[in-house]
Amino acid sequence: MTTPETKARAGAGAPMAQTPSHSAAAEMKTALAGLLHDLTEFRAGISDQLKAQEEKLTMLDRKTALAGRPALSAAADVEAPHQKAFEAYVRNGDESALRGIELESKSLQINSDGGYLVDPQTSDKIQAVLNNTTSIRSIATVVNVEANSFDVLVDQGEVGHGWASEDTLNTGTDTTQITRISIPLHELSAMPKASQRLLDDSAFDIEGWLAGRIADRFARAESAAFITGTGVDQPKGILSHPAVHNDSWAWGQIGYVPSGTTGDFNSTNPSDSIIELVYALEAPYRTKATFVMSSKTAGAVRKMKDSDGRFLWSDGLASAEPARLMGYPVLICEEMPEVTAGSFSIAFGDFSAAYTVAERPDLRILRDPFSAKPHVLFYATKRVGGDVSDFAAIKLLKFDIN
Repeated sequence: MTTPETKARAGAGAPMAQTPSHSAAAEMKTALAGLLHDLTEFRAGISDQLKAQEEKLTMLDRKTALAGRPALSAAADVEAPHQKAFEAYVRNGDESALRGIELESKSLQINSDGGYLVDPQTSDKIQAVLNNTTSIRSIATVVNVEANSFDVLVDQGEVGHGWASEDTLNTGTDTTQITRISIPLHELSAMPKASQRLLDDSAFDIEGWLAGRIADRFARAESAAFITGTGVDQPKGILSHPAVHNDSWAWGQIGYVPSGTTGDFNSTNPSDSIIELVYALEAPYRTKATFVMSSKTAGAVRKMKDSDGRFLWSDGLASAEPARLMGYPVLICEEMPEVTAGSFSIAFGDFSAAYTVAERPDLRILRDPFSAKPHVLFYATKRVGGDVSDFAAIKLLKFDIN
C-alpha cells in the first residue's frame, strides 16, 4: 500500500524536470564548442595550404636559379667527376676511377695505347692558349674534324655574266672552276715531366701545370709548322709552297713583291715595297688582310715614314688591339725568317681565306712512370693539319732585287 511517506521517498530519488531556459543554454554551449572546433580545423587547413604553397614557390625559385646559371658553371658541375678521376690518374696512376665512370659524352675513353682522353676542363685550357698565341692559327680558319683529313673546296674562277634585252637571246655564262685541297691530319706530341714529389703535393695544381706545359709545346710546334712545315708528317707551311714574282703568279704558287735590294729594304724610299705589297693583293682580300713578320723585321718597319713624314706604323690604342701598318693589323710571329738575302720575311694576306687549320678535338695523355725515373713522363698527343687553301689570298715580300 502506498503511503504518503513512500511517495515522498520515491519523489526524492527521481530527477527533476528541466526548465526551458536551462535546455537553451546547454544547446548554445554545445554549438559554441562545435564552432570553435570547426574554426580550429579551418585554421589548420589554411596553415597547411600556405606551407605547401611556400614550398612550391621555394622549389620554383631554385629551378629558376638553376636555369639562369651560366652554361660554363653548369658544365663544370657535370664534368667535376671526370676532372677528379683524371686528376687521380695523373697524380698516382689510378685508373680505377676512370674505368668505373660511364660517360654518356664519351669525354674520357681509354685508347689502344693505354692513355686517356683529357678531361674537358684541361682540354679547354690548352685550346684557349693555342687560340690566343701569336701564330697563324689565330688569324687562319680553324675547323674541327672527326676524320683523318679535311677537304677544302676553292672556287678559282669567276662566274660569267652578260647583258640581255627582250630582243636578244641570253647566252649561257661560263662555269666556275672548283679545286679540292685535301689537308691530312698529323700527330703532334709533347712530353712534359714532373717529379713524383711534386705530384704528391695536394696543393699543387697539376691540371693547370700540365695544361700550360702541353699548350706551350704545342703552340711552338704548330707556329713553326704553319710557316715552314714540309707537309711530311706535319702541316705544310706557307713558305713551303713555290713562290714566284707576282707578275707571273699562277694557282698553286704564292706571289711575291721584291724589296729592290738584296737582304734589305731599298735605301731610297724603303716604304715603297710595303705599299707595293699591299696593293699586290686583290681588293676583296685586302679588307680582312694582316701583316705577318718577326719582331726584328717589325723593328725595322716601324721606323718607316711616308712622303709626308708620317709613320706607317701605329701602335694599338687598347692593350688587346694589335699594332697596325698602313692601317692593317700586324701579327708578330717569331717563326717568320729574319731579313737576309732572298728571304721572304713579310707576308700579307687574308689568312682566314689563305690558310686552313684542321684538327681533331680530342687530346690524349699517357702517364709513364718508368722511362724517366725518378720523374713521371706524360706523353700528350693530338692530331692537327694545315695548308694553304687559297693561293690568291696571300702575298710575300722578298728581300732581293727581283
